[in-house]
Amino acid sequence: MTANTRTDAHGVDLDDVGTNDSPNPSFTDLIASRLSRRRLFGLGVGTAGTALLQACGGGGGGGAAFPIIPPAPAPAPAPAPAPAPSPMKLGFNAVAKSLDDVVTVPAGYTASVLYRLGDPIAAGVAAYNNDGTDDPATYDRRAGDHHDGMTFFGMNGSNKWDAANASRGLLVMNHEAITPLFLHPTGQTVVSGARTVADEVLREFYLHGVSVIEVNKNGNAWSYKQDSSFNRRVHTLTEMQFSGPAAKTDYLKTKYSTDGSKTRGTLNNCANGTTPWGTYLTCEENWAGYFRRVKANDDTKRSAKELATFSRYGVSGTGRELWATVAGGADIHARWNTEVIGATATDDYRNGHNTYGWVVEIDPFNPTSTPKKRTALGRFGHEGACLGPVVVGKPLVWYMGDDSQGEYLYKFVSTKNWDAADIGGGIASGDKYMDDGKLYVAKFKADGTGDWLELKLGVNNITASYAPYAFADAADVVLNARLAADAAGATKMDRPEWTAVNPKNGEVYLTLTNNAARTINGANGTDAANPRFYNDPKGTTAQRGNPNGHIVRFADTGGDPTAVTFKWDVYLFGARSTASADVNVSALGADNDFSSPDGMWFSHAAPGLLWLETDDGKYTDVTNCMLLAALPGTVGDGGAKTITNFDGATTVQQATFVGKAPGTDGLRRFLVGPKDCEITGIAESGDGRALFVNIQHPGENTEKTDIGDPTKFLSHWPQGGNARPRSATVVITKNDGGLIGL
Repeated sequence: MTANTRTDAHGVDLDDVGTNDSPNPSFTDLIASRLSRRRLFGLGVGTAGTALLQACGGGGGGGAAFPIIPPAPAPAPAPAPAPAPSPMKLGFNAVAKSLDDVVTVPAGYTASVLYRLGDPIAAGVAAYNNDGTDDPATYDRRAGDHHDGMTFFGMNGSNKWDAANASRGLLVMNHEAITPLFLHPTGQTVVSGARTVADEVLREFYLHGVSVIEVNKNGNAWSYKQDSSFNRRVHTLTEMQFSGPAAKTDYLKTKYSTDGSKTRGTLNNCANGTTPWGTYLTCEENWAGYFRRVKANDDTKRSAKELATFSRYGVSGTGRELWATVAGGADIHARWNTEVIGATATDDYRNGHNTYGWVVEIDPFNPTSTPKKRTALGRFGHEGACLGPVVVGKPLVWYMGDDSQGEYLYKFVSTKNWDAADIGGGIASGDKYMDDGKLYVAKFKADGTGDWLELKLGVNNITASYAPYAFADAADVVLNARLAADAAGATKMDRPEWTAVNPKNGEVYLTLTNNAARTINGANGTDAANPRFYNDPKGTTAQRGNPNGHIVRFADTGGDPTAVTFKWDVYLFGARSTASADVNVSALGADNDFSSPDGMWFSHAAPGLLWLETDDGKYTDVTNCMLLAALPGTVGDGGAKTITNFDGATTVQQATFVGKAPGTDGLRRFLVGPKDCEITGIAESGDGRALFVNIQHPGENTEKTDIGDPTKFLSHWPQGGNARPRSATVVITKNDGGLIGL
């Protein structure tokens, strides 16, 4: 996900690297047979078993609230039909849209602040001053900034993973980025384009990454334990190991690791994921912008292949936080300069950019363990890594979005079949399942079906003779997964973000936040899976393309996550309730209209309940960002539809497939956040009676010139008064102690 509007000197969103400019065709350029709705959607979706384990983007107990499916026994006589269960119902009144600087939840619920930027997580660390004067050396033992994706891992009295635990656990969360203005006395000190205060940069190094904190319930209240031995910060200076195809190759060799086996740190950690053995996956999204590579200095020293990689991943410029410019050239600063400076790759950090863009595994139950970057899952702008259904004796599957305009949806299928004996195996289990497998990218076809295209040397046009980029080996393919996906012919999507798997049927949901680069026709024209082009004015400012986003869902063929085909539809379209029917396709009303879906997660305690979060700068003239509760149906519960798109001069008809309109029974606004924030990151306690939600970067668009006048801050949440705003985690409980949302 991305910060709303923080931009560089050229007006480019620092957390949205850019737009895929590869020549892959849109659906309007593809010839596909048209099948009837009956033929497309009348086929049932099988499942691998009657119970699913799903873990991604959040999760109670690390996603193990459901039993692991054993091998199927011999068929038994069908039992007498049981009475039909009562249908699940949303049990709250919708929260109204709001521009207030508060967190609003429905009547009968309480939202309490749990964990804020700067909060201490070790004994002896003082409370946070929140004025930029705290000792920088303490920040490796404080909460990071920009709280994001997270998971609750229940823990029992023996300090072991206990998925169903309702009162104690480890809350693990990402810290995506920073709002520098509020971290230092008067914001970042920059003189002639360089950072001149090393202590400021040290704070920023520590405030990225991941937190692991112990949380406990006492009565109806939750708190974190400041002196827990499990508390840990993983940040930009934490040593990491590489594993998988790219490990110990020339691509990853640096001055720090001359054999390419390790690196330091993780950053721009957005959404997340989990494993069935009880570890946490943090995903590196918009990492490219942190590196310094001035093209005028470096282009002539690079090969054509290197230049193609830099272009495709957006590695150029002076670095968004200017970390490489600190005077003195200390190694912790110089590593962010990815230009050719020394004689060889082991004399500088020319390969530094290659050490980021991965899925990173962390064992929260072993505070001394070394995280691993799992290169088999590919290198791109990882939004998250959502674990699909877990079945004993079957491969494991993770679904992953690449968050930038026109990027792709991926999945990774393990070579090894799941063995429940590996539960609790920590990083060693990750070595078994995540270092060897097949990486795929999705192609959505105009007839409502799709293909998973394998990214492997020698197949799908991924060869040494591919004209735009000559692939050399397996490491080259995972390192340049975007280029491999281009070669394979994947479908460009409207910023693929979080994925979530419905535990009731194994269907997968993908948020597509928005796309200002979508056009009415041509190379970036609409297609069946990205079917809208329109203008959604914000006041007098035009917002063209697909500014409000949508959610696609799909079912792998036969209910088998390892299948190489699928069927799909568009579950939900973001829109203002006042928009035309060709924009407000899902017929949203005042109680459930929204824009820019981002975070997304299915409850474990209430299977079938979906939570949707927004990262919106398009509808913020009307409302702050929000959290909605949904009860979705299944792929194919709607039908074929033709949308009329109009750019002011040209009208284009676009055929697509849309889900059943949800109404307020199926979609309802549950929470509205404070000013200038993003709602992101979600998890629940083992019993589903506590919901953890992150409030990211309130007030982030405050002008630097206003730092001396707190009355001009755009937000003061969560402290209120004249305090600087802080990202924070809130915990939501129902006053009667019931399940959240129902």
